Amino acid sequence: MAHRLGAREIESAKECFAIYSINHKLPRNNLGKALRSLGANPSNQDLQQMIAKMRVPDPLSLQDFLSVLEQDFPPPDSEEEIREAFGVFDKDGEGTISASELKHVLMTMGEKLTQEEVELIVREADVDEEGQIRYEQFVSIMKRN
Repeated sequence: MAHRLGAREIESAKECFAIYSINHKLPRNNLGKALRSLGANPSNQDLQQMIAKMRVPDPLSLQDFLSVLEQDFPPPDSEEEIREAFGVFDKDGEGTISASELKHVLMTMGEKLTQEEVELIVREADVDEEGQIRYEQFVSIMKRN
């Protein structure tokens, strides 16, 4: 089921397109990153099915990208799911996990990310002097990614 984009969604999409495009065209291999940066949460399988079904060109024009955004994607993880995931790695219950644990989780579980993507996420995180990431920061990271 598709939906119409509002003015704010279109403006955000244009900004995102500008970031991920090369010479005003979005390489198809950047499509998943672009969608996730806008809050969509397609798995790689969902993405491949949608690309095949819609016959998404490579590279995409802005209009192609907007058409893709009109598709419905699975909702992002709920805060409860994120809290449960955090709890698995917060062994001492102090509300923090190590940056190295976060890297491991992002590279090995669920929708596996590349080393480069993980490094970018960890750089964005507010890691303290002891290499720990607080729960609130973890939630923010997971909702963005």
